[in-house]
Amino acid sequence: MESPPPPPSLQELDAAEKIILLWDSTASEQARERMIFDGQRDEVDRYLQAVDEIQRSLSSATLASEDDQSNLNSAIQIAMARLEDEFRNILLNHTTPIEPDSLSSADPSSSTHSGIADSSPEFEDYSAEDDGGLTTPKASSVTAVDVDELLQRGDSSNTSSYRSTSSIRELDLIPSDAVFDLRNIAERVIAAGYLRECIQVYGSVRKGAVDSSFRKLGIEKLSIGDVQRLQWEQLETKIRRWIRAAKACVRTVFASEKKLCEQIFNGIGTAIDDACFMETVKGPAIQLFNFAEAISISRRSPEKLFKILDLHDALMDLMPDIESVFDSKSSESIRIQAVEILSRLAEAARGILSEFENAVLREPSRVPVPGGTIHPLTRYVMNYISLISDYKQTLNELIVSKPSTGSRYSSDPTTPDMEFAELEGKTPLALHLIWIIVILQFNLDGKSKHYKDASIAHLFMMNNVHYIVQKVKGSPELREMIGDDYLRKLTGKFRQAATSYQRATWVGVLYCLRDEGLHVSGSFSSGVSKSALRERFKSFNAMFEEVHRTQATWLIPDTQLREELRISISEKLIPAYRSFLGRFRSHIESGKHPENYIKYTTEDLETAVLDFFEGYSVSQHLRRRSQ
Repeated sequence: MESPPPPPSLQELDAAEKIILLWDSTASEQARERMIFDGQRDEVDRYLQAVDEIQRSLSSATLASEDDQSNLNSAIQIAMARLEDEFRNILLNHTTPIEPDSLSSADPSSSTHSGIADSSPEFEDYSAEDDGGLTTPKASSVTAVDVDELLQRGDSSNTSSYRSTSSIRELDLIPSDAVFDLRNIAERVIAAGYLRECIQVYGSVRKGAVDSSFRKLGIEKLSIGDVQRLQWEQLETKIRRWIRAAKACVRTVFASEKKLCEQIFNGIGTAIDDACFMETVKGPAIQLFNFAEAISISRRSPEKLFKILDLHDALMDLMPDIESVFDSKSSESIRIQAVEILSRLAEAARGILSEFENAVLREPSRVPVPGGTIHPLTRYVMNYISLISDYKQTLNELIVSKPSTGSRYSSDPTTPDMEFAELEGKTPLALHLIWIIVILQFNLDGKSKHYKDASIAHLFMMNNVHYIVQKVKGSPELREMIGDDYLRKLTGKFRQAATSYQRATWVGVLYCLRDEGLHVSGSFSSGVSKSALRERFKSFNAMFEEVHRTQATWLIPDTQLREELRISISEKLIPAYRSFLGRFRSHIESGKHPENYIKYTTEDLETAVLDFFEGYSVSQHLRRRSQ
């Protein structure tokens, strides 16, 4: 073990003191205009040696007089003031912008939902207003970079030196020779008892650099209250930007600042590097996470679910990096804040799903949709749960309990039943999605009762349940969760509604084409009552005309379903009419004005059926009849 060097001689101290005073900026214009570390290396070394000799002399307690002690204390104070200025100047001179490519490369696109966070989920809006309840120093001179350009850039080659730890990108923010000088100054300043001042100078300069990176990334200084006062449409854009920015901040900006602190301060004193790191990034880190916290505690509504899940996934993805970067005792508050935000986002997602279920069940609109077509609620809900299925990995972790449903033996007529025994083996999320479909059908069934005509009520249910089936079939993720057994059950429901429609509409029409009631006693050929037959044709004509007039204005949006139902109608109507006409035409044509009774050929009926379910307006229908 080497013994410490001997205290300097009086001559050495005198020479050291002169060097210190030579650079006293309060006494010399030349000293104010020049910086030591901007000059020759031997000049820097002489100054640092002078500081070392005075510090060594002060610590040795071998001075001849109190005057000598006072002179040296004064000299060391002048030296510390000078070194503080030099320290600041080196930091400022070497604080350069982080290249945009380096920031964008902090996102390795490892999110669970590739691309979902970058584009707002789209589904057809369901108006709450209309339908009742279903409604986010010098360092500041860094040149600005267009935010959208920055965020849209993909990975590219990065000429900066960094090492990769998982997804962290630690850049060398300051050249190694400047780091060497900063460390030399820090050692002497801290040894002289100016630790607090050193930390403050370092933090003030580097915080400016962090703020500059924040501005590049589009991170605004918004309080929690500011965020909660913004319209959701504004917040959606800010959330997408925040997700990308947060990855760049944690993995590149904060990680690189931590590395720089370690390069300059590690080993000089106990946890000084960590103190400087927190002095630099604590405020910006709180600013960054306050945005996510504000979203997590904001008012819940269905349209917020997907951005909240995007935030949750992004933060979950960042948690290992947050724990790595903020791994000290002094940074524990940052880790705790991140964990608490993650928990609140999860709770918000669960709460929104539960509130959405209740909103679907209680949605109160009573005005029937024209033409019995698909209700806006059906489109909204099915597009919504299709998007939910895109987040099944996350939601399967967050949703751990079954939905709260009515009891099978409940006397409450406002809540549907759901038999869980039939759905054994389904995940809690799948049960929630099935429950939403159950309550949607329950609500739609209530809405169908507002139609005065039973036929259109059945057509309405057929259209809407068919749409539900098609949406399930069109999403592999949703179909996997719902399961083919329940899908077959839904298919049976819309086919049953189609059968009920045909019975309600066509039983009466086809009843006109029966033989019963047309014959009188006597031989068959002479036993047909012509008056009864005329009335039967008149009844058929009137009923068919009314059905045609009405149902040409009804709408089946799905082309295949529309064609299938027309074919089914024709298969019952046309043969029955052809047979009836064949049996009784001669009785009508032998009398007066047969055209008043036989208004249709079978070809006329086939053509008329093609008008059904086209959703014509009344004026369109009249024009078509006149052609």
